[in-house]
Parts: sequence; structure tokens; C-alpha cells
Amino acid sequence: MVSADPRVKSVFDDIRSTRNSDFVNNLWRALANQPPLLERTWSSVKEVMIAPGTLDPLTKELIYIAVSTANGCSYCVHSHTAAARAKGLSGQQLAELLAIIGMAAETNALATALQIPIDTEFEVG
Repeated sequence: MVSADPRVKSVFDDIRSTRNSDFVNNLWRALANQPPLLERTWSSVKEVMIAPGTLDPLTKELIYIAVSTANGCSYCVHSHTAAARAKGLSGQQLAELLAIIGMAAETNALATALQIPIDTEFEVG
């Protein structure tokens, strides 16, 4: 059994402790089949999503939802929408986020299809 591996148990215990919950979701359970990948991924998630930074936790979740939508990851959209709701996301905020995601997808596709050159003012130099 995968959970018998001490590395998996350690990560699962840390997930439970960090999130103050007994729930370990399916992503972590799937990654447990490769303990080094589980450890590395959880470490990175903790560093990027949980450790204090200049972005507040809700903003981080909103970005994660937008990227997950763009990448077509239904699992991550559901997971991070639930996390965002737990961090205070309202129905109105979610609707506005979805409108922004839709608008960005539309204008991104138009700019790509029209092969619009980058304005020199937008170039990072």
C-alpha cells in the first residue's frame, strides 16, 4: 500500500497539519504513487501557495483558477475554486473572475490569430 511508505505518510501528515483538516485530496493520493514527485510537488505548493508573500491567499487562488482554466484542468479549477471560497470568494467575485477569464481568452485568441506585433512600449528591456 502506497500510504505505508514513510515519505508518503510524512507528506500526508504535513498536508493534514498545514490545512488543519483530515482530508487529503485525490491529486496528492495520485502523486503518492511516486513519493519523490509527491514530496517535491507538496514542497513547491507550500512555498508558492501557502507561505506568506506579497500576494494575499485569495489572489493566489484566483490566479490558480485562471491558469487552470487556460490549461483545461477541471480538477484544479474545482479544487482551487473550493479553496478560494474558503478564503472568502463571493459569488459576485467568481462571476467577475470568470468574465475576466473569458475576455482574456477572447482577446488572446484575436491577437494571436491576427498576428498583432508587440508595441515597443510593452517590451520589457
